[in-house]
Amino acid sequence: MALYTTKLYIILYKIHPKTLFVGQILQYLPSCQSTNDEASVLIAQIDPNEGLVVITDNQTAGRGQRGNQWEAKAGENLTFSLILKPGFLMATEQFWLNIAVSLGIYDALQPLVGPSLRIKWPNDIYVGNQKLGGILIENTLHGYSIAWSVVGIGLNVNQIDFGYSTATSLQALAPLPNTYDLPGLLSRLCETLEQRYLQLLAGQRDTLKINYLQILYRFQQEHRFESEGQSFRGTIIGIDPHGRLAIQVNGQIRYFAFKEVSFDIEGRS
Repeated sequence: MALYTTKLYIILYKIHPKTLFVGQILQYLPSCQSTNDEASVLIAQIDPNEGLVVITDNQTAGRGQRGNQWEAKAGENLTFSLILKPGFLMATEQFWLNIAVSLGIYDALQPLVGPSLRIKWPNDIYVGNQKLGGILIENTLHGYSIAWSVVGIGLNVNQIDFGYSTATSLQALAPLPNTYDLPGLLSRLCETLEQRYLQLLAGQRDTLKINYLQILYRFQQEHRFESEGQSFRGTIIGIDPHGRLAIQVNGQIRYFAFKEVSFDIEGRS
């Protein structure tokens, strides 16, 4: 493992993504509790360049949006955080960054796994009913706008054994003889993430929202959901300006913020 880690360290610092700033500076940590935490420390201590990526081979305490722990085998997946400065976004507009990041990940992965790839609101990457990856965006505000964003991304790449049936990986879905090249995939992600971020910066929100809804998990399909301990059937019809999920239930539209609704994934459709 030590030899592998040393080789990864050398390769990561030699990648050259075709970007203006995303991934041009990399900070590699052989092991850390959370790349989001490490990125936040950099923001607190220095004024890091926008686009700096913190990546680790072994994240020991990764976390998800709902406080869930993100588990990944060392050396087999991608766990990294991207630092952005989206000062052009108001605090109430932060979900637009989620949309841009989700689309950037989709753009990089869809050619590998095909049309069944979807974005599950608010921050999961799904293929069918299995989770391929997750996003955790943590923002620092300055007044009414966003000063800093730490975009944490975890993707299952070469790992094929998981402790739960709803997880999958690129290697499980579209296996390669010699597994996936992690640095090469990271470089491609830097490129697609920057492209979508620049779209957001340029004000192309209509395009971003249309693209997002086109790949939204269970969009315009009736399924079962749960909220406040109550199960109900409904149809996702969109996302409101604050990022709330709009679900049509018995002819009425109900809006749900993060943690206010859950999907019935393994149960009845």
